[in-house]
Amino acid sequence: MAGCAKRCKQGLVKCVLSLYKLVTGTLNKDKIDDDFELSIVCHRPEGLDKLEAQTNFSKQELQVLYRGFKNECPSGVVNEDTFKQIYAQFFPHGDASTYAHYLFNAFDSAHSGSIKFEGFIMALSTLLRGSVREKLTWTFNLYDINRDGYINKEEMTDIVSAIYDMMGKYTYPALKTDTPKQHVDAFFQKMDKNRDGVVTLDEFILSCQEVNFLYIYTIIIVPPTYSCLLL
Repeated sequence: MAGCAKRCKQGLVKCVLSLYKLVTGTLNKDKIDDDFELSIVCHRPEGLDKLEAQTNFSKQELQVLYRGFKNECPSGVVNEDTFKQIYAQFFPHGDASTYAHYLFNAFDSAHSGSIKFEGFIMALSTLLRGSVREKLTWTFNLYDINRDGYINKEEMTDIVSAIYDMMGKYTYPALKTDTPKQHVDAFFQKMDKNRDGVVTLDEFILSCQEVNFLYIYTIIIVPPTYSCLLL
């Protein structure tokens, strides 16, 4: 069991690295087989054509991503403990467990307790190649911890605090204990348009578009979710 978890962790990292090489054009495409082969695993993903239609990835990209995923993770799924171990690797000076928990729940859209290849790829497709609205909607759902369709201050504070905990004590400049609260107060001042104490999806998207979206996406969304895995 421990060996499988280790292979799953390595496989997920290799999977994302393969995606990065595809995006940057550094992948040796001569090594890619033409067929989308599936070995006998506990979970078999949906057909290639269906995944290609549902995502913004090409057939070639899906072939590479799945091959790396299933070769290193024969079970075909990644559980939360393994997911936390992955994040701990990239943030050794902080505690990534809480943020990894929230992020795992966002990837696990079916709430099954595990991330299948399809869920992983669907999320990456949105984050890497989705429209601005799709990216913001995914991020809204990450912050909406209780899935009630609203973000309240407590939820945003939990997420922001988890991000700061993950970055650790070696951030520069050094963070003060009340920094997460100040961060959340500033965002709510901009986002809560009708001052009802919660932020709806429309308010969230409108506010992010009013502010510099590239700044928000680069500073707030990208590092905690997947760019750290591309280092």
